[in-house]
Amino acid sequence: MITRHLVAEKLHSYLNHEITLAQLVDWCENVVNEGEIDDKDTDVVMAAATLIGLADVDNFGLLWQDCDSILKTLGYELNFDLKKVA
Repeated sequence: MITRHLVAEKLHSYLNHEITLAQLVDWCENVVNEGEIDDKDTDVVMAAATLIGLADVDNFGLLWQDCDSILKTLGYELNFDLKKVA
């Protein structure tokens, strides 16, 4: 069952470099085309998945601001941590 929480988790995975943009887009395209979406989340999940699904089109892409906006419509907020890597 696809819920707003699951979409937020997938977007979070992308932002944490755990999945690629192509993987995120493919997953969202599958959600739009054949996903079993929770009835109470249908509108917000479809809107988010449709927008993310366009991210592989040259004229659209997926900016940080897009991710922030999508997560807010899903009921989540972005927080960042800064870590020194070397």
